[in-house]
Amino acid sequence: MTLEELVGQKLVFGIEGTRVTPAVVELFRKTRAGGLILFRRNFESREQFSKLIGDLEAALARRLLVMVDHEGGRVIHLPEGVTVFPDAQAVGVCGKADLARRQGEMEALELRRWGIDINLAPVLDVLTDMWNPAIGTRSYGKDPERVGEMGRARIDGMQSKGLSACAKHYPGLGEAALDPHQDLPTIGKSWKALKQSDLRPFLKAFEGEVDCVMSSHPVYSELDPHPSRPATFSRRIIHDTLRLELGFSGVALTDDLQMGAISKRVSTREAVPLAVKAGHDLALLCSDAKAQEEAFDGLLWAYKKKDLADSELEESVERINHLRAKREGRFLEGSPAPEKGGKELAQTLARGGAEILHEGQGLIPISPRGCLRHSISAIFPDLSAVARQIFIEPELLDARNFLKRIFSQFGIPLRSIEIASIDPPPPERVRLKELAREPDLVFFFSSDAHLFPGTRELLKVLQEAPARLVVILLKEPHDLEWIRSRTACVTGYGFRACQIEAAVEKIFSPG
Repeated sequence: MTLEELVGQKLVFGIEGTRVTPAVVELFRKTRAGGLILFRRNFESREQFSKLIGDLEAALARRLLVMVDHEGGRVIHLPEGVTVFPDAQAVGVCGKADLARRQGEMEALELRRWGIDINLAPVLDVLTDMWNPAIGTRSYGKDPERVGEMGRARIDGMQSKGLSACAKHYPGLGEAALDPHQDLPTIGKSWKALKQSDLRPFLKAFEGEVDCVMSSHPVYSELDPHPSRPATFSRRIIHDTLRLELGFSGVALTDDLQMGAISKRVSTREAVPLAVKAGHDLALLCSDAKAQEEAFDGLLWAYKKKDLADSELEESVERINHLRAKREGRFLEGSPAPEKGGKELAQTLARGGAEILHEGQGLIPISPRGCLRHSISAIFPDLSAVARQIFIEPELLDARNFLKRIFSQFGIPLRSIEIASIDPPPPERVRLKELAREPDLVFFFSSDAHLFPGTRELLKVLQEAPARLVVILLKEPHDLEWIRSRTACVTGYGFRACQIEAAVEKIFSPG
């Protein structure tokens, strides 16, 4: 390989659109980029998605590493042909490693039919009591042992069926108070503290020979000689600790180098050489063709100037090629489709992950028979407002019929179903407060009270209204902060249909 070809192997690019354009082909030819990361913006149909991958590889006459961020729960980029599994926190609460492994096996078969080589999952970050805007229900929970057990089981399942897994975000993003997508967090933990908690799930993954690890962007002020240096650029954290001390021999990836945590501080041309010098094998740049060209130019120039070692480049490309060689073909035989039994497994995980957070002074669990004597209403958020940013299941876009169906399973007729704004303005809050004066019982499906003041205010006024109130948390359990102890509250740790159904079942199911 030429130096240009070796350098290109270390770059993973995202592209715009659903077709391979001449500009895309030229970008990959010029930069020799070795990897492709795909998002929802690249999906239009099954046939189109497969054609996009095939057309690009045919035009380049070479094999790419194709990856997708398919965590399950709130992070799903393929809107069809896959099982919609619940968020990791629900799986962690369920606590059954054999089911987590089955999830991994099913995901592998589904994603390999789509032509995917690497799934950028699972999240192995350990949660704390603080609100974390970046992780939340993406984590298996607060117990390092549980996080490691569930993550390792899922990794084993994925890799046993031919899909490479990626443990993230090393050395642990659980205590980040800022979202690295937006800005640079600082985490002040020592190595000793990290080894007692955050690193334990990663060590479990390394024992299972996970194929890939993704690093995190925060500053770990106690870990690097330069306390303001992001982990992405820290040779102490990536090369010295991940490689030499912890013995990870697989492929190390950056998170997207165009996130605010990095892009607000250095240019792309500077960021990629810094990340490679730290010890990363692959640098992710998920958008902006101009920035991607600059990344290649900056990395090539760094090698030509001998700022980066040729010997490490060759070792890194050898690891990348070893990973690529694990895939014998591009598409697993068969058309993309959810695995048989996948929906049932998702429902089992969701049921095991639903919890009662407040009984509401004995309000729940509720006897369905007793509800027949009462007037009952439900308030559900308008998820169509976020459907352009996040995959929303079609049945949730028809929320009225969805709620009628799940409540009718218990023989409960809903008198009214109100679809509320994600962040309800004052007039809407007044109207919904009046609604809560009329029925005996109101079910409020609450989403992101941490983010939206309108939701927080609506929670307040509903809890002041005469009707008995049951709150179903659709996102982070930290929203419990705004739920009074006398208010009944349940969660399924996510907003996927299976999790909402499981949470409602919990309201009507004793024990």
